[in-house]
Amino acid sequence: MVQERTQIPDNTAVRTALWRALHLRVDAPPHVVEDEVGLRLAAPGDDWRARPDMDPQATSGFRASIVARARFVEDLVAEQADRGVTQYVILGAGLDTFAQRRPELAARLRIFEIDQPDTQAWKRRRLAEMGYGVPGGLHLVPVDFEASEDWLEKLVAAGFDASGPAVVVSTGVSVYLTKDTTAATLRRVAGLASGSTLAMTFMLPADLLDGADRPGLRTSRQGARASGTPFVSFYTPPEMLELARECGIAEARHLAGTSLAERYFAGRADGLRPSSGEDWLLATT
Repeated sequence: MVQERTQIPDNTAVRTALWRALHLRVDAPPHVVEDEVGLRLAAPGDDWRARPDMDPQATSGFRASIVARARFVEDLVAEQADRGVTQYVILGAGLDTFAQRRPELAARLRIFEIDQPDTQAWKRRRLAEMGYGVPGGLHLVPVDFEASEDWLEKLVAAGFDASGPAVVVSTGVSVYLTKDTTAATLRRVAGLASGSTLAMTFMLPADLLDGADRPGLRTSRQGARASGTPFVSFYTPPEMLELARECGIAEARHLAGTSLAERYFAGRADGLRPSSGEDWLLATT
């Protein structure tokens, strides 16, 4: 989503990119993800680290969650590429920089980034200004979700092979969508070719968060509402699994977001860990 008058992406997309960059600046190595491209893409100005939402200590759990989910997705895509899957679809791509940061892996894939038309126009322009351009294997697919456009139809029109498997990823998106809209996405995924994989994050209700993380969720909700992108939908893991099955996905499982702590943060001396609150739906067709 883009605020056309100011020609910048929405606050959520920028914040996510800046937290990935902040990880490199304030957290000790080894870094979970190394992303400087998103910072350059957002071009927030020299004072970006003075923003209240960039406070290193207050935002450490959120920052860790953001880099953990980025790393998890990249590991999943690499794993599926090794199995012969050549299509990667990013729903609500925002300031995703996978294609620019991982060129060796991106060269093995056809990548389809789906987002609002204004966002895609802005990103295409910024990539050109930065010297990256849009290579043949990267497809920026504009979809007006508010007008209920069919993203799969747009995807096929952009060159997606519906007869072949794909990795479909949606992170940090479902919380902004109604249950009906998420269900429509799940039904589309259920109809993809056999061997396709979905990784989708969803936000937990406040009472399922660790007590220490609940104030942060309240602050995030207030900020999202103030910026015009309010949180809409929360799911318990059983509710999300049931929704997936109702939409025709037979093989679905839940992965706790906090489980990524052991995968990517074990043994750290600085105590950096992902906050609770955002879990995963993993599904295969």
